[in-house]
Amino acid sequence: MEDREIIDLYWARDEQAISATDEKYGAYCYTVANNILYNDEDSSECVNDTYFRAWNDMPPSRPSVLKLYLARIVRNLSLDRYRANHTAKRGGGEFAVLLDELAEVIPDRSLVEDQVETRELSAAIERFLGTLSERDRGVFLQRYFYAASGEEIAEKFGLKATHVAVILNRVRGKLRANLEEMGYSV
Repeated sequence: MEDREIIDLYWARDEQAISATDEKYGAYCYTVANNILYNDEDSSECVNDTYFRAWNDMPPSRPSVLKLYLARIVRNLSLDRYRANHTAKRGGGEFAVLLDELAEVIPDRSLVEDQVETRELSAAIERFLGTLSERDRGVFLQRYFYAASGEEIAEKFGLKATHVAVILNRVRGKLRANLEEMGYSV
């Protein structure tokens, strides 16, 4: 079923929208969630919560790209679940390492005083990503949006895991320099 047809089912409040979404994007959403959570039960719950959120958001929302719309929802839900599962007393995890990698580059959100500055920072990062080669941008997004492991990224792009690590390190360095040049304290 085409995305437009699935979105039309949501707008018609037809419950088949959920099963059509699950059939087309269920495995994809699960992968996004599980790359963050590394827990089958929590990942499945986040996928189900994603469908519920999509049901409640459409209408009035009419996403232009359903796959990315669902990815954003499942990613945010998974991050919330991750934070709840990994409080200071419960220890860290693989995703904590990922966040630490970016913490060296992205200014602390508590230092960003309002939403306008946050949007400006987001736009600056988007512009920076637009300057990267397709491969480097893809590697960066796989790691920091989809939380894919170095090995998964290497397999997807036909690289060695060590080469992926070098690319990520180089891109983070360029991002840091770019943001500092724009006046952000990193």
